[in-house]
Amino acid sequence: MQIVFCGSGWLEIVDYIRARLPAGASVRTRDPSRPLVAEIEEADVILPSNCLIDAAAIAAPRRLVLIQQPAAGYEGIDLDAARARGVPVCNAPGMNAQAVAETVMFLLLALARKLPLARAAFEESRIGAPIGIELAGRRLGLVGEGRTGARVRKIAEATGMEVRSVRSRSGRHELHALLGWADAVSLHCPLTPATRGLLGAAEFAAMKPGAFVVNCARGAIVDRAALEGALAAGRLGGVGLDCFWREPWDPKDPLYARPEVVTLPHIGGSTEEAFAGIADIVADNIRRVLAGEPVRHRIA
Repeated sequence: MQIVFCGSGWLEIVDYIRARLPAGASVRTRDPSRPLVAEIEEADVILPSNCLIDAAAIAAPRRLVLIQQPAAGYEGIDLDAARARGVPVCNAPGMNAQAVAETVMFLLLALARKLPLARAAFEESRIGAPIGIELAGRRLGLVGEGRTGARVRKIAEATGMEVRSVRSRSGRHELHALLGWADAVSLHCPLTPATRGLLGAAEFAAMKPGAFVVNCARGAIVDRAALEGALAAGRLGGVGLDCFWREPWDPKDPLYARPEVVTLPHIGGSTEEAFAGIADIVADNIRRVLAGEPVRHRIA
C-alpha cells in the first residue's frame, strides 16, 4: 500500500506516521516540483495536510481507497468528489487541542508583554521597558468553543481571566456583544463560507479600543484589509497570528513587521504529543482499510 503525504509543511509528522504503519504500507512525501496528479496516480492513500485535493486530484489515483487528513481541518478537500467516487475521507480531530491552546496563551502573553518592543529594548540594552499588562482580571472572548476553545478557557481561567464564548453560527448581535465586552478575542471556528471574513470592519469597530486579537484557526476568518485598517487607526492593542491568508507567507510583508503584531510559523499543533496522537489515528485507519474494517473519524 502506497501512501503519499501531499503537504508543503509539517513534514516531520511523516516520521511519526512511518514508525506506526502496519506491514505492507509505506509512506513518502510528495515531490513539489512535479504536478500533484502525477505524484499521486499510484497512491492508495492520500494524506492532504495543507494541499488542495480537488476533484481532479481525487480522480487521478487508480487505486485510491482512503483520504486521511493528518489534522482536524478539511476545507481543502472536495468532499463531494470523494463521495461520488466512494472514497472515505477521515480526519484526526482533537489531537492538537492542547498544543494549540497553549499556543494561544503564548501569543496572549507575548502581546501583553509587548514582545516585539521587548526584543528591540533588549537589543538596545534598555532595562525595564516596555511596560506591559497582566492577563489576570482581563476578559477573553472565544469565537467558537470546541475542543481547543475549551482548553483555552481552562488555561485562561487559571490565570485569572474571565472567559465568555459565542458559537461561530451565532448572530451578529451576539458576536458584536462579545467583541465589545472582551479585552482579547481568540478565534476557534473552522473556515467555512459562513466564517470567511467573519472579523471584518464592522467587527473591529465593535471591539473595545486596545483589544487583542489572536488567530490560531484559519487566516481567512479575518478580513485582512479590515485588520490593516483597524491597526492603522490604532484601534487594536495587538494581533497574534499563527495562520495566514496565504501559506507559505512572505516574511517581508509589512503587516508582519508592525510592532503590535506577533507571528509564529504555523506551529500551533506542532508538538511531539500532538504528532504522536495524529500518527496513531492515521496508522490505525490505514490498518483498518487493509483489514477491511470500518474507518474512524469519517467525515465523508
